[in-house]
Amino acid sequence: MRFGIKLKYLKIWFDVLTPKQILFFESMIKRIKKNHTVLCTSRDYDQVTQLAKIRNLKLVIVGKHGGSKRHDKLNASLRRAKLLSTRIKGFSPDLTISFCSPEAARVSYGLNIDHICFSDSPHANAVMRLVIPLVQKLLIPWIIPKKEFTKFGINSKDIISYRAIDAAIIAKRKVSKNSKKLVKKSKRKVILVRVEEEYASYSSKKRPAIPIIKEIIKNFYDEEIVVMARYTSQARHLEQTFGKKIRVLNKVIDSKILLENTDVFVGSGGTMTAESALLGTPTISYDAVPNIIEAYLVRKKLVIRKTNPKQIVISIRKIFGSKNLEIKKKSKKMLDSMEDPYPILVKTMKSMLK
Repeated sequence: MRFGIKLKYLKIWFDVLTPKQILFFESMIKRIKKNHTVLCTSRDYDQVTQLAKIRNLKLVIVGKHGGSKRHDKLNASLRRAKLLSTRIKGFSPDLTISFCSPEAARVSYGLNIDHICFSDSPHANAVMRLVIPLVQKLLIPWIIPKKEFTKFGINSKDIISYRAIDAAIIAKRKVSKNSKKLVKKSKRKVILVRVEEEYASYSSKKRPAIPIIKEIIKNFYDEEIVVMARYTSQARHLEQTFGKKIRVLNKVIDSKILLENTDVFVGSGGTMTAESALLGTPTISYDAVPNIIEAYLVRKKLVIRKTNPKQIVISIRKIFGSKNLEIKKKSKKMLDSMEDPYPILVKTMKSMLK
């Protein structure tokens, strides 16, 4: 391995559950695979399987996404853990790496496999309570205080900070040639809206994006309004509600190429909001899920936080009336300052496998 840190040959299991996790782990997996045997598992979830194809990442699908209802989530997780227990026992890994996967945590604990987790989401209370007490090491962005995680049952000495926001790792990736073909530069201004997460346990289920989209249509009907749905049900609802007034993205497209061809991004405050800001795209957060990363970017004036639809429209007008050169300059400086967490992961692996 690079960086002067050598590891004996290992078998490593990655459990990769979301599009964000594919983009975050992709580079690490490719580098680790050069010297070690890697198994990447996921679950049957359209956004993940489609993005994995775009990014040319081979995933073994085990189980499925549980949807939005508690009972369905529980059953899907229990069934997936059972299926994984057989698969992982057969693979017999030396180490598990995940972004706080509950099933990976349960199976690794049950099979006595050391588990390293990444997380930038202490607000995902249900997942943290299921995972954090069972993991050996936790890697987190430096701007999140360790106490945000120790309350879930991990010792602060087992938490390692790295000087990067996870969206920076995602923003630095190369876009595939196939993805570039899918996005054509519009002659009109492009307003890209990301609909909030509805299925996560931490979601409010209030659908704040709908009144925002209505207000944007009312004021910018001459521009191109593109809306990214997360689920098929969301896409259907948007198409039924707004018809041809907006363009609903109903297939997975690499977010980086979209953001690079967008004049203003209106996001819910999650990873794509942070990615947009770090890429220098003027970014507004309607803060559907308040979190430490979004608050940091707002403080640094890389993200504008507005929750009122009329205030969002006013902000878009200001953005359209400016060249936004200062934002682009600040975002590039911040992105360049972010470190690669991979050497820290390798160092952590080495410390655990002595």
